[in-house]
Amino acid sequence: MNNSLPTSDNALNKVSDYTLLPADRYIVVNKSILSDYDKSVIINLYAPLIGSLGVSLYFTLWNDLGVGDLMSRDLNHHHLMVSLKSGIDNIKLARESLEAFGLLKTYVKNGTVNDYIYELYAPLTPAEFFNHPILNVVLYSNVGSREYEDLQAMYKYPKIDLKEYSDITKALDEVYDTSKFTLKEDLRDKLTGSINVLSKINFEEIMASIPKGIINERAFNKKTRELINNLAFIYNIDTLKMTEMIRSVLNEYGSIDKNGLRIVARKDYQFKKGTLPTLVYRTQPEYLKNPLGDNSKKGKIIAVFENTTPYDFLRRKYHGVEPTARDLKLLESLMIDLELTPSVVNVLIDYVLRKNNNSLNKNYVETIAAQWKRAGLKTAGEAMDFAEKEHKKMMKKIPEPKRMEETPVWFNKKIEEAELTQKEEEELKDLLKEFK
Repeated sequence: MNNSLPTSDNALNKVSDYTLLPADRYIVVNKSILSDYDKSVIINLYAPLIGSLGVSLYFTLWNDLGVGDLMSRDLNHHHLMVSLKSGIDNIKLARESLEAFGLLKTYVKNGTVNDYIYELYAPLTPAEFFNHPILNVVLYSNVGSREYEDLQAMYKYPKIDLKEYSDITKALDEVYDTSKFTLKEDLRDKLTGSINVLSKINFEEIMASIPKGIINERAFNKKTRELINNLAFIYNIDTLKMTEMIRSVLNEYGSIDKNGLRIVARKDYQFKKGTLPTLVYRTQPEYLKNPLGDNSKKGKIIAVFENTTPYDFLRRKYHGVEPTARDLKLLESLMIDLELTPSVVNVLIDYVLRKNNNSLNKNYVETIAAQWKRAGLKTAGEAMDFAEKEHKKMMKKIPEPKRMEETPVWFNKKIEEAELTQKEEEELKDLLKEFK
């Protein structure tokens, strides 16, 4: 297993300010609610990222808390060395891996003997982990496609066809008088740490290598730095190469063309690897797929959305023509920036192409995508139902003579009753045939 993580020079300097010694004291603070289920997630999903020593350190710190404790007693790092049978330097590296993946936050007070506070956080749930734009990719890269699929299958819900069942679940206000309830504050909750990707990019080096007359001093604002760090991580770009790319996309005002930088980074990666990063080629996670055995017409359409990558879906909608650089950037943004799942992106593509004269207008797509993101859509079925519902709401606001009903065939509620028009039947056959 690999304990190494991408780090910046600044990050390394910051860490090296505090040399960890066996005599240094520490206490552990429980910032979450940890369960046996979390242990399974740590072992199965985080272990390929943080390594075996990282896993052991996490569980040792957890054990230091004791049963139900919020804070441990005072301990020293020699205790960790004995418990883990490992040297202090390796323990420090393992600790940093926990920090990088949001499982631990570390605070230090300098003195003759340094005092550390280790805040312990719960891991992400499997659903959050597999939908995380970076952890998802890192896990896939570390374990390979076969084991990645096995891990997904381990955490997916059992697929049960509920079509013949009725939901009779009672609502809270049907059973209890909610007016008698009062809210309590400052109660414990399950907290997960934030994931901070440490880039290899040294911004001071970039600024020093580009003359001030060429680049604006305010070019590296917070959003631009985040974009550069994300591109560096996803496409594995070092500082020297990133400097070259930034030089190539500076505009006449000395500012960085962020769209141009995305395209340059993607093209460089594609030229070297012959393909795009694995995230662009990802299909819908198994645990978010439709139950098996749904052979209805709508079920077959959903299967198309779920089992085709957004890249392949768009290419096939273009009848085999490769998507343009602009289209690829748009797909990248939907999947990485908005974190839409692959099947939801496919539904969005199909909907927009039908509604917008077979064109992916960037502003139009992003407006709808932002709405779908806020709605929390994760599955193809949810996206299809939401799109139809919003379309009908919009149509009610448009006068009857001006309404345009050019919609995807899956909008038709009578699709299972074989009451489609000839044009709709042909569209349905084409969709299913094209993506077999």
